[in-house]
Amino acid sequence: MTAWQPRPGELLLTRCLVTFATGVAPKVAGMRWFRDVHGNDIQGELPGWPEGPVYTPRSEGSGRARSTGRTGLTALFAVVVGGLESLAGSGSAIKGPSSPVKTPPEDPESEVEDFPVMCAAPATVARTLPWQLDRDRRQASYRTKAFVTDQRIVIIGYPGGRADDSDVLWECERSDVAAVERKTYSRDKADTIIRFTDGSWCRLHVHSGQWFRYLAIPNEVVSRAVLTPGQCHTVDALVAESGFEAPPVISRRPSGNFLVEQLGPEDPPVGGRITVEKLMDLNGEEVPPQPGDYDF
Repeated sequence: MTAWQPRPGELLLTRCLVTFATGVAPKVAGMRWFRDVHGNDIQGELPGWPEGPVYTPRSEGSGRARSTGRTGLTALFAVVVGGLESLAGSGSAIKGPSSPVKTPPEDPESEVEDFPVMCAAPATVARTLPWQLDRDRRQASYRTKAFVTDQRIVIIGYPGGRADDSDVLWECERSDVAAVERKTYSRDKADTIIRFTDGSWCRLHVHSGQWFRYLAIPNEVVSRAVLTPGQCHTVDALVAESGFEAPPVISRRPSGNFLVEQLGPEDPPVGGRITVEKLMDLNGEEVPPQPGDYDF
């Protein structure tokens, strides 16, 4: 089986690992819910979905105890590791528990007291999302990726985690997406809410700056025909240096600079880079980033 490829004339902008998000607040840590617009649980109504865990938010007392216990464990770990590192030297590779989320919640009702990752009325887009995005319903080795093109969002499943063994699980047109919001109260600040034009929405965990770049902020993808000779030379040099086969993606950033990106193979060799990029001015000269070049 060959790896997924865009349709002729369709430009692949980025790809990234994606799953349904998971709660991080003590009451809902490790949990997620699928709901309709009235707050009712609908995971048993979603067509083709296997059974999954039924979660109950922890009580206030157990939530505080869990949080305190984690803090104490982290502190104890720091003391122990500090002593070990003093013996092992600066080359120690010991790693501890992940640091707690320090960003305050934007929506306490849906991030602290509850954690819905789908809100969808019957026959809406969000209800068609694949169950494989739920890590509690799939095998540990299973992976899901989102491919963002200039026309669609496509979700691909990898039963064995390999690019040559994949299935198209879901897709929607870019015109079906009304808004994309980054949610910082999350692990690695990597949650995204996608709001569809029919009013349904989902919350996904996507650790990719390119995802936000091509979905959440205005972008003007340009063709080579509008580039200056100096910019064409820079693009050609980047493509030749990378050795990648995918066509480069060139976008005019809000600052006026041009960003050139080229995706590498899905399964790069150890140490290989998945993306190469360069920020250039009108003359094709590399420039330092300005506000709006990369982020919101």
